Amino acid sequence: MDQEMSEVMQKAEVLIEALPYIQKFNRRIIVVKYGGSAMTSEELKKNVVKDVTLLKLVGFKPIIVHGGGKEISRWVGKIGMEPKFVNGLRVTDADTMEIAEMVLNKVNKGLVQMVQELGVNAVGVSGKDGGLLKVKKRFSDGEDIGYVGEITDVNPKVLFDLLEKDFLPIVAPVGMDDDFHTYNINADDAACAVAKAVKAEKLAFLTDIEGLYRDINDKSSFLSRLTASQAEELLKDGIIGGGMLPKLYSCIDAIENGVNNVHILDGRILHCLLLEIFTNKGIGTCIMPDDAAQ
Repeated sequence: MDQEMSEVMQKAEVLIEALPYIQKFNRRIIVVKYGGSAMTSEELKKNVVKDVTLLKLVGFKPIIVHGGGKEISRWVGKIGMEPKFVNGLRVTDADTMEIAEMVLNKVNKGLVQMVQELGVNAVGVSGKDGGLLKVKKRFSDGEDIGYVGEITDVNPKVLFDLLEKDFLPIVAPVGMDDDFHTYNINADDAACAVAKAVKAEKLAFLTDIEGLYRDINDKSSFLSRLTASQAEELLKDGIIGGGMLPKLYSCIDAIENGVNNVHILDGRILHCLLLEIFTNKGIGTCIMPDDAAQ
């Protein structure tokens, strides 16, 4: 009986710890960029969707922006083509673009289905819908890599309309240029652009790493909180490399354009979103504006 009471009390303490965060972020928009390993495991996928659904039910206004890179590569391979990348960007010819759009739509509606199963109304859109994401052709160091888009404009009206009507929007990173050609968009860029356009309170990247380290080989150098200026210093010092490089640039860009906090979280950890947002310590890296550290 004592153990049962202790467990009940622990649950109560967890709820009480979450209360100020629920009050603080009530009716605020949070953009969750969902990709990496968390998308390939059914268990992790379901738990991420549960987390986002819970955020919605306690008063947040979440928007999911998802990727689908691993799934696109799988389907490209299925038809006998070889996935090609230049500087981390997928070389996207017309055939690959067709596959990418089909796969992203499939992923999108799968996430909608999961959210609906949990009793929350979700609507899946791509950047084509309502002119949400307008793009121009993106080059990689001057090299033509096909139908890869660089976002030039965001029209968030469709997202605001959905949020106002109590829907949870789920966005696939596909956009159109001025001539209405379809382009694949890097999902991190899409999430950052959406977060800026809706003036999100938070932008959370679910990734395949725990967060940022001053020295990747030294676990004690983990950075749980840092300002945009400190993040820029890490970039200047060459401490951050690989796939984290463009992500960190996106984080800084978001902070400089009105997003209050950017979180880099390990999507492989169950309920990482809830642990980061609703606990005093958090588990990932939080990047914030310089004046927030005063």
